[in-house]
Amino acid sequence: MTERPTSQAFTGWHMTAILVAFFAVVMTVNFTMARLASSTFGGTVVDNSYVASQHYNEWLKRAEAQDRLGWTETVSLDPARHVLLTIGKNNRPLADLRVSATVNHPVGRTAPAALHFEPTAGGVLRSTRPLAPGRWRLDLVVRHGSDEARYRKDVQ
Repeated sequence: MTERPTSQAFTGWHMTAILVAFFAVVMTVNFTMARLASSTFGGTVVDNSYVASQHYNEWLKRAEAQDRLGWTETVSLDPARHVLLTIGKNNRPLADLRVSATVNHPVGRTAPAALHFEPTAGGVLRSTRPLAPGRWRLDLVVRHGSDEARYRKDVQ
């Protein structure tokens, strides 16, 4: 029978414990990150990117037409969290606008909801209901006569 040295030597059991601990930490981190990623994923922007790419030139033409309108948009929140919208041209607000808007959470945690506006003084449009606290994505379609512009703004 051989005697064990009095000082603790590095043995195979030590190496096994180190490897098991290392891979346990790696797997725990990976599973945690995968769970967090899948629980906060809001979905896809388009279901089929190839089909969406077929409309790209049409979208570019619409964007160029919108740029030629020369409209400027200002979107903000008042202290009560109502959305304030001003669409102007040549530093003057446009009148007789028809606005349709949807608001949703930027990562898709809530279903899109319609937002309605009422005119106030100075050509400013004010949403009829306030937004809940947090970050929101506002999709606007603004029509003035036969002209149309689309805007997407994030508000907090």
